[in-house]
Amino acid sequence: MPKVKIPRKSTAVDMTAMCDVAFLLLSFFILATKQKPPEVLAVSVPSSVSTKVASDKAILITLTKDGRTFLMLGEDAKKAEVLANINEVKGLGLTPAELTKWGKQQFIGTPLNMVKGTLALATEPNAALAPGIPIDSANNEMADWVRSIANVFAAASVDQKDLEKILLIKGDGEALYPKFKMIKEALKKNEIFKFQIVTNGTPAPIGSELYIENKLGVKQD
Repeated sequence: MPKVKIPRKSTAVDMTAMCDVAFLLLSFFILATKQKPPEVLAVSVPSSVSTKVASDKAILITLTKDGRTFLMLGEDAKKAEVLANINEVKGLGLTPAELTKWGKQQFIGTPLNMVKGTLALATEPNAALAPGIPIDSANNEMADWVRSIANVFAAASVDQKDLEKILLIKGDGEALYPKFKMIKEALKKNEIFKFQIVTNGTPAPIGSELYIENKLGVKQD
């Protein structure tokens, strides 16, 4: 009996359509992805296993690698009040228009005696090139800033413990300790003894107590 020969069909698959779809999807994700803007102040913070997330109302003190300090105030309403308070207490003589312009700056990093001159400039100064807030033993202006912050929060009947929860220090891992100590002195001078340290989050070691708590969903204080 003669054998029936089955015709052999080509196994080649036209991938053109799939490649077009893949290219369109890739293009969509590239265009839709929001790029992370470069940091104004590049600070390499130490790592820790902390899982806490900073509040969007946080008051941030930044210490750069070269020892300069900057201040970022939280919500706009409180920021305006703090600027008005330090303007009055330190006799800076700023007009309402100058205070408004000052409030638009993301970081505060200028000595108080230079603020009025800086605000007179046509363009906003680059924070990365600013001299920073003086924190030496002879002139620790960070203490003045912390005092104004405390004054504003006290006037709003905010408990000091609540202020301490949103007070963050972001220090470069290579910054010298004496600089960090002067920031602590500024806080201590205003009877603030607790604050939060900003770190890079890393996973807790497997088997550790924190690792187990994270697995169980235990809320951190």
